[in-house]
Amino acid sequence: MIPGVTLGGITLIVLAIVIDLVVGDPRSLPHPVVLIGRFISAFERLWNRGTAQQRRVSGFLLTTIVVGGVWAISWLALALLERLQPGLALIAELWLLSTTLAIKGLGDAASAVIKPLTQGDLPAARKALGMIVGRDTQTLGEAEITRGTVETVAENTVDGITAPLFFALIGGAPLALAYKAVNTLDSMVGYKNQRYADFGFASAKLDDVANWIPARVTALCLWLAGLLLDVSGVLNLRWKGALSGTCRDAPRHPSPNAGWPEAIVARLLGVQLGGTNVYQGVVSQRATLGEPFEVLQVTHITAAVRLMHGAWILFTVLSVVVIASILFIFKGLL
Repeated sequence: MIPGVTLGGITLIVLAIVIDLVVGDPRSLPHPVVLIGRFISAFERLWNRGTAQQRRVSGFLLTTIVVGGVWAISWLALALLERLQPGLALIAELWLLSTTLAIKGLGDAASAVIKPLTQGDLPAARKALGMIVGRDTQTLGEAEITRGTVETVAENTVDGITAPLFFALIGGAPLALAYKAVNTLDSMVGYKNQRYADFGFASAKLDDVANWIPARVTALCLWLAGLLLDVSGVLNLRWKGALSGTCRDAPRHPSPNAGWPEAIVARLLGVQLGGTNVYQGVVSQRATLGEPFEVLQVTHITAAVRLMHGAWILFTVLSVVVIASILFIFKGLL
């Protein structure tokens, strides 16, 4: 089993990125996140009951078992394969790493909205957006469909790409899978409603901690990507003042982390994100991010996807350099 920050580990991660870009997540193959989700769902039905305190304790136990169990099982499985057949262990770790990434999936999801929106087919665009967001989409116009897609691309640049890469670089496939377990727990039980406020408390807090560094580094990488894309003439972006604007906007987001990638993308595109969402008929008002210099339209989705690609490339390079430098300095001190 190869740790993340070694030449072999970095090579595996790069190969996993290539696999994800080419293949994505084939439905014919079992996906670890699906199995994790089924386990969470089963135990949520059994354990999410009792008093508020009992629910918090049960939720903490579920979080500990799922995250710790995913790491331990994947680590032990890879260690056993390495003893039996090292080549097979490398293939297994490569596959597991690729399942933690969603670069192709996120791009395809955005494209599924772009195509009908470009053709003026709002019903099809609403349906495509409804596949990737939790809000009601049945009555949305072009601007709101665009907003939902841009927000999803920005937020999931962290959840689906840079954060898994960050943990893969530190601890290989087992730690990257443990992060996906944290992320899956949060997406399933980390809601602040009557059913999950107590049971999902530990999951939500752990997700906040896990994404704290990746979200902020990703925002910086999105800004750097915007700068490079603007200077190269690929996109016309508003990178001047975007960082300071993001520092003002991001803390207003309900999530301590999601506001950072969303705010920087809004600032770079010169659009306003956030505002009114409707979930199962219930209106939710969120703080606005960015300023509406431009009316949201389908071209902003394409720009957001390009920023996403630029950001994960820069994030990978910077993470390798920084983590390797820290380890080199640490070894020198010993």
